Amino acid sequence: MLGTYALLDQAWYAQYDRSPLHSFDDSGEWMQMDKAGHVFSAYTLGRWGHASWQRCGVDEREAILIGGGMGFLFLTGVEILDGTSAGWGFSWSDMAANAAGAGLFMGQQAGWGEQRIYVKFSSHPTSYAEQHPELLGEGTGERILKDYNGQTIWLSTNLWSFRKGSDLPEWLSLGFGYGAEGMVSAHPQDPENSTTDLESYRQYFLSPDVDLTRIKTKSKFLRTVLFVLNGIKVPMPALEFRSNGRVLAHGLYF
Repeated sequence: MLGTYALLDQAWYAQYDRSPLHSFDDSGEWMQMDKAGHVFSAYTLGRWGHASWQRCGVDEREAILIGGGMGFLFLTGVEILDGTSAGWGFSWSDMAANAAGAGLFMGQQAGWGEQRIYVKFSSHPTSYAEQHPELLGEGTGERILKDYNGQTIWLSTNLWSFRKGSDLPEWLSLGFGYGAEGMVSAHPQDPENSTTDLESYRQYFLSPDVDLTRIKTKSKFLRTVLFVLNGIKVPMPALEFRSNGRVLAHGLYF
């Protein structure tokens, strides 16, 4: 965990001076894509933490409370890094998104004993990062993390889990995605902060998906691989509904 904090420090904060702990309101930035990312991160880290505690043989209640809460705990540390950076600040809206992601995992695990709705991530390269690389990333790795234009956060709902015993394939899921484009600054819709005439808009997606954890295999190694990869949305055809009124059909979207 300390190593991850060190990597984040280099990726996000190295260009800014340190400052006393302070807060700021970034709830209106990046069309809330950063908040969606916090939900995904808290959910995913909680899912991994829960699985790790389960493998240690601890009680399920303890695995949910401690393992499932690891994402919230880790991201609280990230917020403290934000709060001690002159270029950022401790964000209460980020903390709310962290709580939502952790709560979604822990609530399902406590209520259903399984995950029926997964938070997933997909990303593709865009041309926007080239216009503002200091914000959206210099290389491929940074752009996956920083270029919100190419990111989509999904709520992937396993259909069979809500109708167990039906003829539906156990792995079949339906994904509901959220994204945004046209952003080269944190406030793309604010004329005072916009430096381009790009049109920014929100995106809503509907797409089939695969719950990789429900694919049957006797291999423990393969089950682990599928468990980890299940945080990534499988490329599939998708319908895209934009806030500017346009509707697009994608033969394959990632």
